[in-house]
Amino acid sequence: MSSTSAGRHRKPKPSSVAVRRALVVAAAAPAAAAMLVGQGSAYAADKSVGVSAPDRAPDAADQQIAKNLDARVQDPRLLGSSLSGIVVDAQSGQEVWGHGATTTLMPASNMKIATSTAALTVLGPDHRFTTKVVYGHGTLTLVGGGDRVLSTAELTALAKTAVAGLKHAGVTSVKVHVDDSLFPKPTLATGWNSGYYDGSTVAPVRALVVDGHNVMDTSVDAGQVFARQLAAQGVTVTGGVAHGQATSSDVPVAVHNSPTLSAIVEQMLTTSDSNIGETLLRMTALGAGRQATFEDGTAVVRQVLSHVYGISLENFQIYDGSGLSRSDRVSAATLANILEVDSDPRYSRVLEPIIEGLPVAGDAGGTLSTALGRFTTPQSKCAVGKVMAKTGTLTGAIALSGLTKGEDGRWKIFSFVENGGTAATMDIRHAFDGLAATVNGCWA
Repeated sequence: MSSTSAGRHRKPKPSSVAVRRALVVAAAAPAAAAMLVGQGSAYAADKSVGVSAPDRAPDAADQQIAKNLDARVQDPRLLGSSLSGIVVDAQSGQEVWGHGATTTLMPASNMKIATSTAALTVLGPDHRFTTKVVYGHGTLTLVGGGDRVLSTAELTALAKTAVAGLKHAGVTSVKVHVDDSLFPKPTLATGWNSGYYDGSTVAPVRALVVDGHNVMDTSVDAGQVFARQLAAQGVTVTGGVAHGQATSSDVPVAVHNSPTLSAIVEQMLTTSDSNIGETLLRMTALGAGRQATFEDGTAVVRQVLSHVYGISLENFQIYDGSGLSRSDRVSAATLANILEVDSDPRYSRVLEPIIEGLPVAGDAGGTLSTALGRFTTPQSKCAVGKVMAKTGTLTGAIALSGLTKGEDGRWKIFSFVENGGTAATMDIRHAFDGLAATVNGCWA
């Protein structure tokens, strides 16, 4: 129930010592590490850093939010389920309301918030992923670099550049190989089942893909697109596209750099792209000097959240980067903690893309679009354009975590996670939209 009298929503404040620990996490990403260390030095000069702000007594708006939420979580659409919910005043860190806030539940795609925080911290928002083409012994090899947003148009440009070099050297016929050895052979994460590889949920995680194709071998698929573009440019491709590994003696003939990580994170969060989430988990592990696996990627996420930002991870369980794992467990309180860090002005240089990428209530193109039925009820439609939040849906799990500016003009961070509901999925989503509208205050 309401915990407006419970005091501050306490979490360890990032100290200069904690920030310096980023060096351990980001040893292989000196630019990102340098940014964090530099920020830590600046914070050390600010005497307010690491010192909790005075507790702020809940104002009338906060009290009304808490009263309304106490009543509205009794909505029949939410009964018969486990619900973890919290609202925090972003500026003071004061807990406005809580309901089972520390209960850990399946977060579904809300886990992408944690993955994004780690990726941006380790790699840096300006990081780009590189796809290369190299030539050797009559073979062009397309080398994947973890660019999950690579397009056919970009492969076409790579093909044109490669063909120009081949023709200049008098080469008119090649074999095509694909090298996705940046990542190990795909496996299932704990909490996944083989049914996920159904062509719509998620693809086996590889370092090479084109147009986001959800196929079993995205690397060969990308190689086939590349081969067709070579043929269109007048180069004969002999044999079928096969896996192969580039060698140090191969000659680079074309290169493509992805959009910045900040843009990719925004795209992933807005559209809730699970494939991007899993690729970023592996690239984050590599950036921290570890293996590109579920295990090492999730270990880095935990290390960033706890050691860099001081977030308590009690009972926190993460097994993938997308939140598809049915073994993942996170509480609303922890999700709110992460969003507090993401929205903290001190970290805006690195983490702002997360806030920018949160879907906005009613906006087309995001997972909170009215075309998808979100924020369309009489109780919630008043919040269109006023709520930004990450959605999450698995069978038996619904989540919504984000920010909105309350009636008192202060930003509120909220998180609602529900497991085991018996109502229809859209009914539970509508109930959560109403809770977000309640936090905003437009549904008074």
